[in-house]
Amino acid sequence: MINNILINYKTVNDNKSLVLTISGDFLIDNLETLSFQEVIKKIESLPNLVDVSFDLVELQEWDSSILTFLNHIKLYCLSHNIAFIKDSLPKGVERVLNLAEAVPERKGVRKTEAQSSFFADIGDRAVKFTTSAKDMLDFIGEVTVAFTRLIFGRYKIRGSILMPIIRECSVGALPIVSLISCLVGLILAFVGAVQLVMFGAQIYVASLVGIAMIRVMGAVMAGVIMAGRTGAAFAAQLGTMQVNEEIDALKTLGISPVEFLVVPRVLALSIIMPMLCVYADLMGVLGGMIVGIFLLDLNFMEYYNMTRDSVSLNSFWIGVFQSFVFGVLVALAGCLRGMQCKRSASAVGEAATSAVVTAIVSIVVATAIITVLCNVLGI
Repeated sequence: MINNILINYKTVNDNKSLVLTISGDFLIDNLETLSFQEVIKKIESLPNLVDVSFDLVELQEWDSSILTFLNHIKLYCLSHNIAFIKDSLPKGVERVLNLAEAVPERKGVRKTEAQSSFFADIGDRAVKFTTSAKDMLDFIGEVTVAFTRLIFGRYKIRGSILMPIIRECSVGALPIVSLISCLVGLILAFVGAVQLVMFGAQIYVASLVGIAMIRVMGAVMAGVIMAGRTGAAFAAQLGTMQVNEEIDALKTLGISPVEFLVVPRVLALSIIMPMLCVYADLMGVLGGMIVGIFLLDLNFMEYYNMTRDSVSLNSFWIGVFQSFVFGVLVALAGCLRGMQCKRSASAVGEAATSAVVTAIVSIVVATAIITVLCNVLGI
């Protein structure tokens, strides 16, 4: 007895015929230890076996598990020229097995794990990279054309579409931007104070935090936060629409998905990001001020005056410009991965993950390029 299933073996005609007598409950819940390999071993032990038949008179309950069990035995018998006699099977089981024989398995459907060489993998990745770069350039071109049409009044964006996106990107992001920016300001102040206190120059913590936050870190941290929050949301939204065939419906109605879905999101995030950057700058400076006042015994006016004297207007505008660029990059990355999403639930998660990675890499690369250009221009 194996979990309420009993299989007895009976041979007739000088071990040329094998009768399997199955009794008990043949249910999925009872198959934890049952394996058709045990029956195969019994069949292999009879070298002169001609046919296999079944006696299921004492079978009490059964479900789809018996179909899998019998199908494995049938396939083995067919491959070893052994007759598989199914006349004594229940009518339902016999009909399903006949249906399986009538509809053969399609070739090429079953996945095969083929070992590929190292150079083949490199070639595949190079082809995928080229295809991905082409798709990205095509998408950027479509967005550029759409913005050109918008600027010249060829079409308009409704406020009912734009305003909810702006509200989602702005108000909802304030708590996390406040927390992260303040903590970054605290960290910068702590790191700077460790060295500056040794020389009695702790007042320059204000300069360090002010320049770092306003010129670079405020924009970068706001961009990274929006990449993880809003960029992933854009990818998930458009990916879900792709799965539900809503984007195909827009194309059928003659509505451009880029103009209706992508442009409002890019425009909303490019408007909001400079504002979030200024807010992140303020919270970062406040975080540094907390360290300066409570741990370095600096006075509020001293810290304020040092920050005002150290930070130039050029640094402020560089940070604002970077945040605008980051907003465009995050929105483009999220919308691109969303539009490229395949038609499955798992693909939506993959699109969101890919959007975050693409956006953060783009932010880092853009920061490096802008920093080098500012250095070359002497700004």
